[in-house]
Amino acid sequence: MSENRVVSEKPFEECKRQINEAVCIDTSRVYDSCADKDCLSDLRVYFTDSAQQIVDAAVSVRCRGCEVINAITEVEKVPFNKGFYSVDITYYFRVSVDCLPSNCAQAETVCGLCMFTKKCILYGSEGSVKVFTSEYVCEDIDKLLPPTKTNPRAKVQVAEPICLDARLCHPCDCCNNITDMGCVPYSVRRCFCGQFVQSGNTRAVRVTIGLFSIIQLERDVQMMIPAYSFCVPEKECTCNTEDPCDAFRRIRFPVSEFFPPDADGTDCNDDSFPTHCGCCGT
Repeated sequence: MSENRVVSEKPFEECKRQINEAVCIDTSRVYDSCADKDCLSDLRVYFTDSAQQIVDAAVSVRCRGCEVINAITEVEKVPFNKGFYSVDITYYFRVSVDCLPSNCAQAETVCGLCMFTKKCILYGSEGSVKVFTSEYVCEDIDKLLPPTKTNPRAKVQVAEPICLDARLCHPCDCCNNITDMGCVPYSVRRCFCGQFVQSGNTRAVRVTIGLFSIIQLERDVQMMIPAYSFCVPEKECTCNTEDPCDAFRRIRFPVSEFFPPDADGTDCNDDSFPTHCGCCGT
């Protein structure tokens, strides 16, 4: 309702221009980061017992897709190089593969696991204190959160990986054979049904995956920032649910869902697109 709207004494734009005070905040600061474009070649895909039987009976395979299940990171100091840390990252992928059997029957889709480890060195500054807080463990009685060190934290951002190739091969043709599947975290293994087959099979699947990632080191720091004013909402809450069709009519037609952008990047659903566009109407 309009009568419930909060109105400041001064115009909002005028309040934003006035710095009232400098305040200290506790936040995360990124000290160093890097962007990588990796082409991961000849990664062996490990299958569970039931899926491996389908792979053994296949004459060819094709990759349907893949996703990153998890990325485990470890941060260690670099000797004789103050402020620098090595970041070890292990990516775990779930790969979907279509297996074409020899009897020309319909292809069967199976899922397997592959992994890749990489290392990078980034600057993370220095710090050697422990941090204690008054926060309590959720659903526990009078148990404080454990203290944390001020070592930098590694953050990994990955885009959806691209499965570039998949081929049948012998296990010895792959470059990342795992000697013990017990080293794979349980949080990853539980995403698959059954026990993984490590040895004894004569056929394996190797894939090539394209991966875009951003890796950064960050620390908790105290920073002084200018404070302007309180954030006063200017948008009024809409509570009118009498006629849902009226609300639906105000939603713009999703043209881009039906007509992809042109080669030059022109999007008919963009406000900047000319109104005489054939797919947008008049």
